[in-house]
Amino acid sequence: MKKRSNYWLLLPYIHLHWRTIVQGFLCTLVFTAFWPILATLVGKMLVLLVDGKVLALAKIAGLTLGGFLIHKAGQYGQDSLMAKAALSVAFDLRKRVYAHLQTLSLGYFEKTQTGDLAYRLTEDIDRIGEVVNKLFHDFIPSALQLIAVFSYMIYLNWPLTVAALILVPLLALLAGWFGDQMLRFSRRSQNLVSDLSSQLTEVFSGIRLIRAFAAEEYEIERFSREAERNRQARYSAAWLRAIQHPVVGFLYAVVVIFIFLIGSWQISIGGLTPEEFGVYITAAIMLIDPVGHTIDDYGQFKEGEASVDRIFEIMTIKPVVLEKTNAKVLPAVTGKVEFRHIHFGYLADKPVLKDLHLLAMPGEAIALVGSSGAGKTTLVNLLPRFYDPQMGQILIDGHDVRDVTLPSLRRQIGIVPQETVLFSGTIAQNIAFGQQEFDLEAVQGAAKIANAHEFISNFSQGYHTWVGERGVNLSGGQRQRVAIARAVLLDPRILILDEATSALDSESEALVQEALEWLMKDRTVFIIAHRLATVRRADRILVLEDGQVIESGTHEELLNKGKRYAHFYAQQFQA
Repeated sequence: MKKRSNYWLLLPYIHLHWRTIVQGFLCTLVFTAFWPILATLVGKMLVLLVDGKVLALAKIAGLTLGGFLIHKAGQYGQDSLMAKAALSVAFDLRKRVYAHLQTLSLGYFEKTQTGDLAYRLTEDIDRIGEVVNKLFHDFIPSALQLIAVFSYMIYLNWPLTVAALILVPLLALLAGWFGDQMLRFSRRSQNLVSDLSSQLTEVFSGIRLIRAFAAEEYEIERFSREAERNRQARYSAAWLRAIQHPVVGFLYAVVVIFIFLIGSWQISIGGLTPEEFGVYITAAIMLIDPVGHTIDDYGQFKEGEASVDRIFEIMTIKPVVLEKTNAKVLPAVTGKVEFRHIHFGYLADKPVLKDLHLLAMPGEAIALVGSSGAGKTTLVNLLPRFYDPQMGQILIDGHDVRDVTLPSLRRQIGIVPQETVLFSGTIAQNIAFGQQEFDLEAVQGAAKIANAHEFISNFSQGYHTWVGERGVNLSGGQRQRVAIARAVLLDPRILILDEATSALDSESEALVQEALEWLMKDRTVFIIAHRLATVRRADRILVLEDGQVIESGTHEELLNKGKRYAHFYAQQFQA
């Protein structure tokens, strides 16, 4: 069964700009209406030229120039207004898709290639904009022109026009077949280009590793294979277009020759005058351009359908973590956190957390330790609802996190991750991340607490220093202190430190640790660390194994028990 086109899903976006489109259509009607008028005038000019009637020819030429002027004014209005509408549709669609992506759960982004998403939001939507522009600016005017000229040809000589329409069904079948093939090739090409874009994103993100392993030739070969597959797919589409043009052109030439033969026969029997045939053949010649445009545009629409499918494929994905319609704003909390009977797994048949219980009192610092895969990061990711547990409840000051709005929940939870994420922008913008407007003095105050003010002040541009993509212009310790300043400015009641010092040298770690100790004051803190030296001062240490808490106590208490924590500790410090 043939799949239904998704073009109809663009209608709500097109409807938003109906006024501009209507204005463009009015210009299109003016542009189209003058085709038969100009055909008549040009036909009469040809006859007057043959008869040598110079004065009458001059008068008709003046009328023809005036007609062309109005015709082209209509074309200008059509082109400018339809382009405006098409670009606005693409702009609205891009915003809507981007906003939808912001609602999707972390799991979606962990399984999706970044380069593919970037390509869909840029190239695919640009192609949709071009298709919409083609529809308004070219296809519909050409179709209207075809109707107008065909109607005029029927009016001039309906038997000749009916005879000329014999090959039209064949042209329509060919256009449909070429369009279906173009859609198939375009889908393949778009997917391959997305793969290529994803590969480039990976390579440029990991360029340091490529240099370190002298893997340049390997990457060049890998890129060449992907680029060759893309070239072949694009060439297939270009080859198909190359076949389409001569085939359609030949059939149209057959139609024109057929018209000449029938016309000559009608003239010979007195059923048609040479002047009438001149006007008729002029109208027939004026069909060449709209016929070619209509068939070409149809092929491009089928190519663009692949992009439409790829965009609305994203729109059909539903977020896993949903905010209730009656969700309440979470009031300022003291920081009491309770995990009740938590069951969670990224896959239903592979649980990561099993019937986990945990109560953290306001201001308590809890360290989570255990081997990789024990569920430490998963546990803290449930708190800001990056994921929802399959069973159980998470309460903050007695409020179920699923009953409150996501922004009000997440604004009261600060996160300092192991791998600090900075965005292109100034240092001040990164510290005040998420705020449209911010107080520079407050930003500076947060930086001082995070031991970042001194190094920031040493830059010539200070807080207006551009950090570069992913903070490339800053060292690891500097990036981490900017992240701490960001958390300080947020002033959360609950803080998550996920391996916040594991990638730093001793000097940077000391500065960061000092900043963290200030940040942790009077806050409920969850600390994830493999280096046990960083968790010894925690109020309570929980040892996780296979998704469950197997030990709980202070550093000294757990050492005295001589079990799993003591084993971890002995391994690290003996090493």
